[in-house]
Amino acid sequence: MLVPLFKKLLLLLLFTTLFSCKSNEENDVSTTYISGQIINPTCDYIIFSRGYELRDTVNLDSNNFFHYKTDKITAGLYALRHNETQVFYIEPGDSLLLHLNTIDFDESLAYSGKGAEQNNLLMDLFLKNQTENQNLPRWYTLSSSDFESKIDSLRALKVSEYEDFIKNNEVAEDFKKVALASINYDYYSKKEMYAAANMRIVNKIDPSFFAYRNEVNFQWDELKFYYPYYRFMNRYFDNMVFSEYDHKTVVDRNSFKYNYRRIQLIDSTVKSAEIKNNLLYTNAWWYMQNAKDADQEKRFYKIFSKINSDERQVEELGKLLDISIKLTAGKTMPNIALVNTDNVVKDLKSIIKAPTVIYFWTAKFSAQSKNLHNRAAELKSKYPEYNFIGINVDTHFKNWREIVKKRGYNPDEEFQLENITEAEKNLMLKSMNKTIILDENGVILDGKTNLFHINFEELLLGFLNR
Repeated sequence: MLVPLFKKLLLLLLFTTLFSCKSNEENDVSTTYISGQIINPTCDYIIFSRGYELRDTVNLDSNNFFHYKTDKITAGLYALRHNETQVFYIEPGDSLLLHLNTIDFDESLAYSGKGAEQNNLLMDLFLKNQTENQNLPRWYTLSSSDFESKIDSLRALKVSEYEDFIKNNEVAEDFKKVALASINYDYYSKKEMYAAANMRIVNKIDPSFFAYRNEVNFQWDELKFYYPYYRFMNRYFDNMVFSEYDHKTVVDRNSFKYNYRRIQLIDSTVKSAEIKNNLLYTNAWWYMQNAKDADQEKRFYKIFSKINSDERQVEELGKLLDISIKLTAGKTMPNIALVNTDNVVKDLKSIIKAPTVIYFWTAKFSAQSKNLHNRAAELKSKYPEYNFIGINVDTHFKNWREIVKKRGYNPDEEFQLENITEAEKNLMLKSMNKTIILDENGVILDGKTNLFHINFEELLLGFLNR
């Protein structure tokens, strides 16, 4: 990925400053440097982590630069988090320089300095896969052999790019494993996505299509922090559960039965404790985000806590369970603080005057936010008995207010969270599709649905006719 000239000059200046500091270290190759600049930062720090293990929080200076030095690092995959997250590979002695713009996080992220080439390769593979996945649904109608031929050609191009890189760069064997895993597990994921789209069509998928599953390593500890690996396995286990149902049976992926079977399969298939725990936690978290029966959620948590050996994850899911139960039907909606377009703080209770549909949106996903507002306007015209409230989850007040004005949204129906941290604790706001339906007294009718759910209008009618 090419870096524009002005970025190169900026990084060169930073690089020079970095190494003037390093001269006093007597060229100690075990010292590792990670520095860079964040354009349009959303907060004044970045977080470095390895999997769930927080390594350090590093503050940005007045020019939004950060500088980090450590002699306590081992080679492998780490994550940089600044609202969004991206994974990078680093070795002791590297001097890695990053540049990114939060408005276009992944596409703008570029590396320079020692260790840059291999990370730019990983980013290029990542972005290629993102683009491919956007176009993939057009091929789901193909036969399994034709689909396989299509993605085989995509994989071959990336393997060729990888081989050229290895030929021209001296890299560690561990990095080679990571790069190939990125290619292969994204390829496997594409097959699982095709399978998910065609599972109901009898005899469409040739049995040989799944031969790659025999090559999967479910115990690959070196990849325990790598999202292509986990993304594939989540899709794989989902398909394995779905395949156990008759093709005529209606399948509820949010049900206790479905999700219990999924963590059963994970528990019996994955022997690596950390990989197993992470998969169990991810799937249990997803279940809690969608479950609507408090007793079943408690039962699920009890099972989860017995098969997950990570005490921290068990504790975290326990906290999520407490929040989730508070969002079940019949509970009173948490009275969170909101800000209106006049920059006046209002509590949620004060704006509930009628049956109300609350949905959440962010300017980071422009198309999605427009779709949400269009859907809300459509539903409002059909069901005028309901108020529809859009709550923005961003932190830039002026930017949010400008969007509301520019797009012509009704300011009386638009609010921004006054305290995003507190709201996340009370509302489980990890999914932007989240919608909550309240009665005129602020009592929850459905705390875990979304505007585009196939039965959403039936819900609205049912609550009106009760």
